Amino acid sequence: MSESKKLSKKLLKNLSKRHTFYLNRELSWLNFNERVLLEADDSAVPLLERLNFLGIFSNNMDEFYRVRVALLKRLVNLQDDVRDVNLDFDPSKILKEIHKRVLVQRHKADDIYEKITGELAKENIFFIDESNLTEEQGIFVRQYFKETVRQFLFPIMLDRFRNFSNLHDNSIYLVVDLTDKDNPAFENLALIEIPTDHISRFLVLPSGSDKKQFVMFLDDVIRYCLADIFSVFGFIRFKAYTIKFTRDAELDIDNDVSKSFLEAVSDGIKQRKYGDTVRFVYDEELPRKTLTNILKKFGIKKRGSLEKGGRYHNLRDFMHFPRILGTKKMQYDPIPQLDVSDFPPGVSMLDVIREKDVMLHYPYQPFRYMIELLREASIDPAVRTIKMTIYRAAKHSAVVNALINAARNGKEVIVFVEFQARFDEAANISWAAQMQDEGIRVLPSIPGMKVHCKILLIRRKESNVNVYYTAIGTGNPNENTTRIYCDEHLLTADKEITAEVNKVFHLLDDRKYQLPYFKHIIVSPFGTRKFFLKQIDREIKNAQKGKPAWMIVKMNNLVDKRIVSRLYEASEAGVQIKMIIRGICTLIPGIPKISDNIRAVRIVDRFLEHSRILVFCNDNKPEYFIGSADWMERNLDHRFEVVTPVRDPAIQKQLWDILQIQLSDNVKARFISLEHPNEQISVKKGNKKVQAQTEIYRYLQQR
Repeated sequence: MSESKKLSKKLLKNLSKRHTFYLNRELSWLNFNERVLLEADDSAVPLLERLNFLGIFSNNMDEFYRVRVALLKRLVNLQDDVRDVNLDFDPSKILKEIHKRVLVQRHKADDIYEKITGELAKENIFFIDESNLTEEQGIFVRQYFKETVRQFLFPIMLDRFRNFSNLHDNSIYLVVDLTDKDNPAFENLALIEIPTDHISRFLVLPSGSDKKQFVMFLDDVIRYCLADIFSVFGFIRFKAYTIKFTRDAELDIDNDVSKSFLEAVSDGIKQRKYGDTVRFVYDEELPRKTLTNILKKFGIKKRGSLEKGGRYHNLRDFMHFPRILGTKKMQYDPIPQLDVSDFPPGVSMLDVIREKDVMLHYPYQPFRYMIELLREASIDPAVRTIKMTIYRAAKHSAVVNALINAARNGKEVIVFVEFQARFDEAANISWAAQMQDEGIRVLPSIPGMKVHCKILLIRRKESNVNVYYTAIGTGNPNENTTRIYCDEHLLTADKEITAEVNKVFHLLDDRKYQLPYFKHIIVSPFGTRKFFLKQIDREIKNAQKGKPAWMIVKMNNLVDKRIVSRLYEASEAGVQIKMIIRGICTLIPGIPKISDNIRAVRIVDRFLEHSRILVFCNDNKPEYFIGSADWMERNLDHRFEVVTPVRDPAIQKQLWDILQIQLSDNVKARFISLEHPNEQISVKKGNKKVQAQTEIYRYLQQR
């Protein structure tokens, strides 16, 4: 173990009791987002992709505040109101630590942005603002403003402004200080929303003969043209500052029995606009007097909500930075998706699946195979029923269109649409209504219990016998996200697995249905934690008997305290544990005599690592599992999740090889530890550099 991975005596003293071997989940999440920021700072990453990672970092932070920080603030208020609330952590202290770390990360993000723009300038791409436009550029900008931008601007005079809830959460606003020619000493303030929902945040200006390329923020386009808006009202000078506020986005669902659950969710979405402000970011150049007036006008409390920012907010818009700029070397090389040899052209997919299991690996292989499977099922006269769960669908969903086509072809189509999928509630309600109009039976959501499993079931009549086919995935059946998320989809006609997937649908369809016993698949909330605790216990017993004992765990988040505690026991017993945890990891590897047999890494690269794969030694008779559930309390106790065994030896070999490639990554993987949460893995002289996602693509290509 390197010196940087050894825990200091001070930290060891603080970790003297077992229950303290648990990193706060919010602080661990900040470690993950810091890892995203490191990609933006990596000179080996193409320049425009570094801007994209800066955007991902910003977008992640927005959601973190809307959900996790909002929850912590609710807990603080609850403690203030109810004195006997018992928590195993102090939310006030966590909020202070979050604020401190976020400021450090934001300053680092600002420095990285300056560094990237400097490197773009070397490539003849320049960011310019309203202060340094040439006369020709100024004419172009004013024309663009007149023809494209102005129609979306609706300034608000703050002295007449009354309803703060009418302002849009997470939008960018310009606070404009206006000087009246007749009363220059009086402060006139106006508010303008930057209309990024309608127009690109970035304006590419015409290139000159010197081949230089110029890009301008939409904010600065509006700054340049403020006189076009306000001079008619007698204002002669204008100074604009950017502000942004983030509201509590947790969905409060009214328990009014007179409302349907759909109505309650819809009302909850509307109530988000009234959520408390959890963060108010402002341009640090904003005068103190103006800031005070704005906070008073908006009713924003200073305590823990204010954050100084720079000239530009919402760097998440870099996720949509115009790719027409620059050269090919500034972007990732295109990676053509690989055909799946199990499904040759002209052969029935159902016939193939009946004979053998098939595993799809996204994004290396295309999601179109799932669309083609649904299309075949919708046309095949022998197919009687199609059942599916939908958590997040694409904006223009080919999946939903395929299901509608099946219903039009006379199939019985039953779909569970999760109305409680955070930030997709409205879209899912709309999809459900559209499917119902087409004759699809949409199963109602379950109050307080999300259905997060990714399952599809097809019933086909073959020789007067029902034959079932199922698809069980680690990620959403979504043609957009499967291009950037690393996920697996198991397609099987295994009678034991398909029968139990059918039981899950019966359970979702009939709430009075007797709780089924699942012997082959693992289903939350009925037994997932218990099952995996047993798997860990078996490894502990084997280690104590001197037998081989190990496990490999890949997932997004590891949070559940009971499982973390059992993993520590396994490490103490000598079980070798290797983990690939992309996001939150509250387990602390490397604690002497406690977790020194646990090695955990985090991989952040071109694609988002999203799959959940688990392998247990089982005395050298390894058992393999994939599914939708992380080891978090919500996935184990408060959601419907499905994890399936992978029984086919050839697919087991695929999963094993992929995991070994990822565990060998020394380019994009980082060690997870307490003092150094994103520690670079050193490459010894003469050793090969391994970048897992590149190697996995080559591996699947060779297959």
